[in-house]
Amino acid sequence: MTRLTLDDVYEHVSGVCFKTGPPGQVGAETEWFVDDRRSPDARVTIGRLRTVMDAAGPLPAGSRVTYEPGGQLELSSRPQRGVAAAHAALAADLAHVGDHLAREGLALAGRGTDPRRLRAPFFQLDEGRYRCMRAYFGEPGLAMMCATASLQVCLDIGADEKDAARRWRLAHALGPVLVAAFANSPGNGTRSARQVIWEGLDRGRTAPVIGPDPVEAWARYALDARVMLLRDGWVPDPGMTFREWLTGAAGRGRPDLTDFAYHLTTLFPPVRPQGWLELRMIDALPEPYWPVPIAVVGALIDDPLAAEIAAEATEPAADRWREAAREGLGDPVLARAARRCFEAACDALPRIGAQALVPLVDGYAERYVRRGRCPADDEPLDGTPGGATVPAGKEEPRWT
Repeated sequence: MTRLTLDDVYEHVSGVCFKTGPPGQVGAETEWFVDDRRSPDARVTIGRLRTVMDAAGPLPAGSRVTYEPGGQLELSSRPQRGVAAAHAALAADLAHVGDHLAREGLALAGRGTDPRRLRAPFFQLDEGRYRCMRAYFGEPGLAMMCATASLQVCLDIGADEKDAARRWRLAHALGPVLVAAFANSPGNGTRSARQVIWEGLDRGRTAPVIGPDPVEAWARYALDARVMLLRDGWVPDPGMTFREWLTGAAGRGRPDLTDFAYHLTTLFPPVRPQGWLELRMIDALPEPYWPVPIAVVGALIDDPLAAEIAAEATEPAADRWREAAREGLGDPVLARAARRCFEAACDALPRIGAQALVPLVDGYAERYVRRGRCPADDEPLDGTPGGATVPAGKEEPRWT
């Protein structure tokens, strides 16, 4: 084993996590709860989903199907050249999946949390990584793994170091606006219970990455984060930061580069660099609105004029993560920023070849953003995460 050095860490972060090149590729990862239409109180197991998806065969546009610990189904698109292509590919794959699920009485449900799973989490993936995550995060982690769903937008790092730094800053500045505008998990007086759950986890691996130099900021963040697990024997929480492991101060030997690369996969900030920028702060949305975040983020970061407008619009709102999760666009600072960002995105979409998405984005803006509302405002904030109550005396859902 080659002993890892601090220089190796920075070289990996610079050359892999922030690998630059001509921007323009767009992808998305969409997580969905799956409901049983014939038996609404039933929960759908991963085993049942695997049977359906195996019968469905390869997806037409090549998206990858995976499963989250609570039974959520995730479709991860291939990188596509631009927003329009990303939307078309993912729409084709979702239609294929939806058709096969419907034959079994099942349906995809786009929401940020599931109140039944929050009440009675059902941990289904008995794998080393997820067992360690459960032990590390405790009960809040069980809620995160089993009862939340998001839509993640993925964009290129940037053309060069200067462009990468600009896109990195803008992605972070947009974060609170995206949380607020797409909040879709009401509960306990909040608009995005999903975001609140994430805020309640280890902030050393879930807080935004702070610092003007992306490489320095991400390297420092990773080094100072606690090691979640050791893969040799799947040991959870060995009680050290990665920096302590690297220097040998923890008394557990020294890591190699594969250990560092794996450690990075256990960090979950709202913007994560993986050779591309992964924006992780958006609640899952239902039909027809799931393409809207992809269109808005792609337009605001990839179009130069829209990016300039968005950078100015989000400056007063860039630190309002808590307000975004709790108030949504009821927060006036976030509401003003969101209106300007959506207007800029609608104007930019034709310039980036996504004219066909303008009516959908504009329709979303009219229903929600211009009125200072988000999807969570469609449901009563009744104290139950997910905007629904579990009637007293009702037996827990069946698993099928």
